[in-house]
Amino acid sequence: MRTLLAAALLALAVSGSPASLAQAPSKSSDKSADVTDLQQLRAAIQRDKRAFIAEKLNLTDAEARKFWPVYDAYQKEHRTIIEEQLKGIQRYVEAFDTLDDAGALALIKAHLDRDERMNTLRQKALVDLQRAVGTRLAARAIQIDRRLSLAHQLEIVSKIPLIR
Repeated sequence: MRTLLAAALLALAVSGSPASLAQAPSKSSDKSADVTDLQQLRAAIQRDKRAFIAEKLNLTDAEARKFWPVYDAYQKEHRTIIEEQLKGIQRYVEAFDTLDDAGALALIKAHLDRDERMNTLRQKALVDLQRAVGTRLAARAIQIDRRLSLAHQLEIVSKIPLIR
């Protein structure tokens, strides 16, 4: 559990160096495999995330009863945003060879929109968690969640070829 973040970063190191990020995507048969890999990574992170957060927060039983329903509601919205992101990436990868200006702009705007939506969601979750368990625990939970999310995003964007 403690090495979840390190494992995500190690996966990035194994999957590609910064120089490989600028390369064109693999052959079309591998495009769906890349998206599947991202979905599998995401599923693995989601499985371990709850246990990792529980370990780092060290909640009492009373705090846990208040914390987890709020956090689970946050995670449901979080998953929706990430699912939309993965679908957009899949469309981009499938159209990579014929990408025009509109497609390039759509990709980067989708990334920026995802960032904005996640920040708005985290702001809301912070307020909701503060009400449930107080400021320090709420802030720590968002801090941990954000670190895990950044590692996940690093893995996702490392698989996206740079726009030509």
